[in-house]
Amino acid sequence: MAFRDGPFENLKVPLTWTAAVVVVVAIVGAILLLATDRRSDDGVSAYGALRSGTEAVAAPAGGVLSAPVRWVGAVGDYIGGYFFAVSENRRLKAEIADLRAWRDEAIALKNVNGRYEAMMGLRTEPPMPMVTARAISDVRGPFARARLLDAGQAKGVRIGNPVMNEFGLAGRVTGVTGGVSRMVLLTDVASRVPVLIERTDTRAMLVGDGGENPRLDYVRGAGALQPGDRVLSSGDGGGVPRGLPVGVVARGVDGAWRVKLFSDRGPIDYVRILLFQNFAQLVSPEALNAPPLAGLTTAPEPTPEQAAQIADVAARRRAEAEAQAERTRLAVAQAEQAERLRAAQQAQAQAQTQAQPQGQARPNAPAPTQGRTARPVAAETRPSTGQPRPQAQAQGQAQTPPQAAPAAAAPARPDAEDET
Repeated sequence: MAFRDGPFENLKVPLTWTAAVVVVVAIVGAILLLATDRRSDDGVSAYGALRSGTEAVAAPAGGVLSAPVRWVGAVGDYIGGYFFAVSENRRLKAEIADLRAWRDEAIALKNVNGRYEAMMGLRTEPPMPMVTARAISDVRGPFARARLLDAGQAKGVRIGNPVMNEFGLAGRVTGVTGGVSRMVLLTDVASRVPVLIERTDTRAMLVGDGGENPRLDYVRGAGALQPGDRVLSSGDGGGVPRGLPVGVVARGVDGAWRVKLFSDRGPIDYVRILLFQNFAQLVSPEALNAPPLAGLTTAPEPTPEQAAQIADVAARRRAEAEAQAERTRLAVAQAEQAERLRAAQQAQAQAQTQAQPQGQARPNAPAPTQGRTARPVAAETRPSTGQPRPQAQAQGQAQTPPQAAPAAAAPARPDAEDET
């Protein structure tokens, strides 16, 4: 049975009243929700679970219902882009032109920053002060190779300072003013730099001749050079520090040994000037003349094993020193005793010589020697021939011991002379 066929077929509800009732009910429901939406002590809403469940159920339905709206918007944008493509193309071309200028400037700045980073990465051993400069002018001719740098005496630059780019040694400073200095490249005819070959440690002179590759002169030794050998500054003469990279050895067209410079691998526009004057500035004389172990203030305590070894070594050294002193004392005592005995013998011999009368001196008695006395023997007549027996000489007689020396040196008896 239809609703109109029931008892309420004649019931008519005004639309205005119906809408008003619905609005009032909605407002009352909203007020009730606001009044009852309180949070617990832990900050969780009482209707949080219900609200989350409702959003989870309504989200897919909302996505499906909003899809047609998105499609209509995309179609509108497509149609608008089609009609406005010309103006959009013009705008994009103008932006591209502006971005190209910014791109070129960004590339230039990137290159400059890369050069600066490479220059700042230069390190020498031992470290020394450096100054960064830029080449502001290029003096080029048939033989001249020079640059003007925007750094001078105000920054500490002096004549003779070596100049490097990020790859290796480029030249030396030959003139300087307050804010500008003049650098002569290694290829200039006036350039002379002492170098060494890293492989053989052979010394040579790098001489510029106006070409791209300077030649090597005064090379000594057969087989000292080979193509590809690295060339470094030798530091001879104190003008350039030792060990700066210069280049590699190559055989020239004219048959001479030449050097391919490392500095030619990049432009010589940003350089580093080494504020090097002599080797005395690298290490202080006080540090060189300091006594050994001057920086050590305290030493660690030795272990018991080390202490025992130290005491044993000290005792051995002390005993050896005492034994050496005893041996020295004994040697000195023996030498003194021998000297005293020799002096006594000499004094006794002189006293006997002085006590003997001059008229009774026998011609056959030998002269007393120093430290030694000869026994005087009387000549006897041989019974067979009647010739006198030759007297024994002092140098042929056996020496008497030191204790019997006074008895052997006694004067001869007068009766022996009468018998003779």
